[in-house]
Parts: sequence; C-alpha cells; structure tokens
Amino acid sequence: MLLRHTTAEDHERKALTVNPAKTCQPVGAMYAALGVHGCLPHSHGSQGCCSYHRSALTRHFKEPVMASTSSFTEGSSVFGGLSNLVQAIDVIFKVYNPEVIAIHTTCLSETIGDDIVQIIGKAKEDGHVPDGKYVIHCNTPSYVGTHITGYSNMVSGLIRYFSTATPKKKNAINLIAGWMEPSDMREIKRLAKEMETRTILFPDMSDVLDTPLTGKTVMFPKGGTTIPELIATGDSKFTIGLGNYSTEDACVKLENKCKVKYESIEIPIGLKATDRFIQALSRHANVPVPDSITEERGRLIDLIADNSKYFYGKRVALWGDPDTLIPLVEFLVTLDMKPVYIVTGTPGKHFDESMTEILKDKVPEAKFMSGERADMFQLHTWIKQQGVDLLIGNTYGKYIARDENIPLIRLGFPIVDRAGFNFFPHVGYVGATNLAIKILHAILEHQDATCLEEKVELQM
Repeated sequence: MLLRHTTAEDHERKALTVNPAKTCQPVGAMYAALGVHGCLPHSHGSQGCCSYHRSALTRHFKEPVMASTSSFTEGSSVFGGLSNLVQAIDVIFKVYNPEVIAIHTTCLSETIGDDIVQIIGKAKEDGHVPDGKYVIHCNTPSYVGTHITGYSNMVSGLIRYFSTATPKKKNAINLIAGWMEPSDMREIKRLAKEMETRTILFPDMSDVLDTPLTGKTVMFPKGGTTIPELIATGDSKFTIGLGNYSTEDACVKLENKCKVKYESIEIPIGLKATDRFIQALSRHANVPVPDSITEERGRLIDLIADNSKYFYGKRVALWGDPDTLIPLVEFLVTLDMKPVYIVTGTPGKHFDESMTEILKDKVPEAKFMSGERADMFQLHTWIKQQGVDLLIGNTYGKYIARDENIPLIRLGFPIVDRAGFNFFPHVGYVGATNLAIKILHAILEHQDATCLEEKVELQM
C-alpha cells in the first residue's frame, strides 16, 4: 500500500494536509440538530454538500439520516439563496411538518454572504412558518473549524433561539452533551437517574440514531430533547458542559442570556473524568452518590488491578476529537500505559495545555499536535520513528494498522468499516470498563497472533 512509503523524517508543511483528523463544520451541525425532537436539519447550499454530510453520518451510525437542502443552482450561487431558502421552508413544513427546521450554512452560502436571519424573518413575514413551529440557524463555513466547531455552533444556536428565563427557577441541572454516541447519552441519563437528579440533557441522540426496527416508517423518531425542555434550560439552577470544545460556548451564551451558572468539564471517559462528572452532578444537584454507582467504580478498579501487568508500559498512538482524546489519554495514563503520539485536527489551546498537564510527569517523551497540520501523515511519521503497541482512533487509521501490523481499537467518528459502536457506551464507569476490556483483548489477541509457536499459552 502507498502508506508503506511514509518515511520517519519530519517535513515542515505550511499548506499541505494529508488525511486530516477531522471533517467539516456542517457534519457536526447536522448531528447536533438531530438531537432535537422533531427537528429536520437543513443544509443551505448545494445538493452535493447535503448528500456528503448525510452520508458521513449514515455510514457511521448505519441509520438513515434525514436532512433537506436549499439545492443551489448556478443562479443561486451568483445572486444568493434567499428565494431557495424561503421556498424550502414553505415546502418542508407542508410536506414533512417538523417541529423545527435547523439551518446550517455551507462554504457556498457563506462565501456569497447570505443573511440567514433576514431570510428567516422574510419567511415568517410571508407566512411560510406555521404557528407553533420554529426555524433556527447557525453559521458553519467549512473552510474554517471542524465538525466539532459546527456541533458547538448548532448547540449554541439552540440556546440563542430557545432558552428562556422566567422569574421562577427550577430545581434542574442542564447537561450539555459534547460529541458522543447515542449510547453514551443514554448512559449519562442513566447515571443522572440513578442519582435521582432532575436533568435536561441536550442535544440527545438516544432513540434517534439507534432506534429499534418496528416495521413502521417514522419520519421523526421518539427521541431527542423536546422544545419545552430546551426552553426550560433558561430556568435551570446550573449547567454542566461535557466537553470544552463542544459545549463551553453554549454554556457561556446560556449564562449571559439567562444567568445560569456553569461548569465545563471533560466528557466522562475513564476513571478520573467520570469521578469529576459524578462529583459535579452530586455537588450542584445537592444529592449523595448512591452505593450502586460506587460499586460500578469498584468493579472498574478491580478490573484494572487484576490486569495491570498487561496494560503497563504499552505505547499507544491516538487521533480524533479533542473532547474525546483529553479524558482518554488521562485514562490510559491511569492504566499505566504510555500515550506517546496524539493528534487532533481541531485547533485550540485547551488541548495542548491539557496534554502538557496530563503527560508531563508520566510520559514526558510524548508528542502531540492540534490544528490543520495535525494529520494522519504526521502520526504515521512519528510511528515510523519509534513504534507503538496499540492504535486508538477512527476507521482512517486502519491503513497504518495494516502496514505496521499494530492492533487497532476503533473509537470516535467516523467508524465506517464495522458496526455496533453506537450501542455500547464509553462514558461512565461502565463505559470505562468496556474500554479497558477492549484494550486488554486487543493486546492479548495480538500477542497470541504474533508470538512464536512454542510461546502460545492457554492461560495468559
């Protein structure tokens, strides 16, 4: 394969990205919009853009992803997409009858400079938005940011359009979900329920992108955060954002708009990050941590202790989204593993600062990088310089895994060559247990497959 020609020599690159560890903003905006009940994402641009964004999500979740498009023509590209969008809003409500149309822009409409707020206003004036229905938007130019940026922008749009403060505050905690799987969101809700806390999780993709097969076609699944719940977020007593990159902007906007204080923590992947989430929820909801959750933590620690000799010292290379990588790297260090190479295509100081803090004492030799030049080519170059025992990341690492004969654990977005990853959580103590078992099995299976014949053991 061509990747075998990758060398161990580092080359300074100012304009070239090879196999970037990211995708574009509208993919993230579309995913976030799907976490609202009765919402139809709308791509304000060409049909090709919308088709790509839908297919990127469909290939990962193995579920149909519904979305509409303004279907720009050459004329729209020159004179603007006002008429296309107004007509689209009218047709969508008449044919599909969603509760919400969530518009996100594309490179084309951003380059033209379409004023989406003005267009939505005109659609309302002309009577194309029925009473009780909503049209919201966010700006997501693909030529800047990543899918995580787009996700964050759409979540912030939910705050801007829906969150409303009233004189009467409610005893509820907002949980703003970063980019996670539907199973992760379901696990977050289970933990909150176990702690007997009243929470509003948004966006919420559970029962949207992992729906059961019933034999009936449903345009809008039963899952997703409802409009009344989104409106009520302005009256909650506190907000916990799960994932700095995905949620902090929304947390700030909610505090500025509705005076709801917030705390931004990492997605609860691994032992320490889950500890922080449970403690934050207990503290702000003023509830104790039940024994059932303490026991889940104990089972995870028992698994780690029983198998510490297999984890110890194993070198790991990782790639993906910063909100996933930060707690994941912390968890690997907890397991006494060595995350030596880490790249994310999403830029930001928080990632670099977090990596420095987590790795400075336990893995001082580690290399990490964020931003446009932080791509799979750079990761492979580092691996060529000194190999690793394990790869953790999305499907795009399978070529490196094959060429270098390194076991790969698929984690993150997108995973297009395997199925079922949206059914098993990686958050919470249960999710950390699942992840630790995956790591353990990958290491031992590779050892069995590559050791000398006389070294094959029945019990390892």
